[in-house]
Amino acid sequence: MSKKIVVIGELQQGELRKVSYETIAAAKQVDANAEIIALVMGDGDLQKSANEMIQYGADRAITVAHANLSNYTSEGYGQVIMEIMQDVNPSAIIMGHTSIGKDVTPKIASRLELGLISDAVAIEKEDDQVVFTRPIYSGKAFEKKVIKDDGLLFATIRPNNISALQCDVSRTGDITVKDMDVKDLRTIVKEVIRKKTEGVDLSEAKIVIAGGRGVKSAEGFKVLYELAELLGGAVGASRGACDADYCDYSLQIGQTGKVVTPDLYIAVGISGAIQHMAGMSNSKVIVAINSDAEANIFNMADYGIVGDLFEVLPLLIKEMKVEGALIS
Repeated sequence: MSKKIVVIGELQQGELRKVSYETIAAAKQVDANAEIIALVMGDGDLQKSANEMIQYGADRAITVAHANLSNYTSEGYGQVIMEIMQDVNPSAIIMGHTSIGKDVTPKIASRLELGLISDAVAIEKEDDQVVFTRPIYSGKAFEKKVIKDDGLLFATIRPNNISALQCDVSRTGDITVKDMDVKDLRTIVKEVIRKKTEGVDLSEAKIVIAGGRGVKSAEGFKVLYELAELLGGAVGASRGACDADYCDYSLQIGQTGKVVTPDLYIAVGISGAIQHMAGMSNSKVIVAINSDAEANIFNMADYGIVGDLFEVLPLLIKEMKVEGALIS
């Protein structure tokens, strides 16, 4: 194993995000023969997270624990990543295209004067070159990118697009606990007040039920939550629904919100504005439910139901409950 690839595990409330495992699979696609080194940063005991990265395919792991890493800051994470890169001298570094990845990776790329391929949804090998596919123009087109020189390959991958490898609990590997003095931070996060969220993480959900202005009220979103709970999915929303105060902006999907790529996307009462389409157009299967047969969302949907959502959704929920009872 001559080459080394560093993948960065991202913690969310003490647990690794699913995209952390996907970065390992992405690294294997970049170079199947390279040594995959997982980097996990945070505060406290990171042994469990490091072991999980190894079980999902990493060859070894490095952990860096420090009080200044308990909450994300670009300076803190940047210091750690820069030092690990100097120690390891990798041929590539891969991270998830999450809010943290989108913030810290451009800063590191700028410091090192590197090219950065961001938001990759697929990785292929063509003529001994690693080719990354990424969406452009709000998801209406795709472009392919390669690193032309022999320098460090630096990329972020979109969650839910590159499948993680099978977890193997029998896999073992070395875990290096690195002591670092993370200091001289211009910004220190004293406390994070999290909004109460329930169920599956929206950005990593396999099934998303999203509501628009057609849901009409915050009360109208209750049936979406009921359906999401039955399907094991997450609830999202259009900007229009968020602006109307039907739900919190943390649920917003679109050009100015989250980008999701679930296996199943159910658009409920959403007209299909281009800004919303930019956040969900790469969903594998799209189902639209709208009373307006001319709504633009039907142009993108794989399946469509023209009807009153307050009549359609209760029927779907009833059928699913019956099916669930029969299966159990």
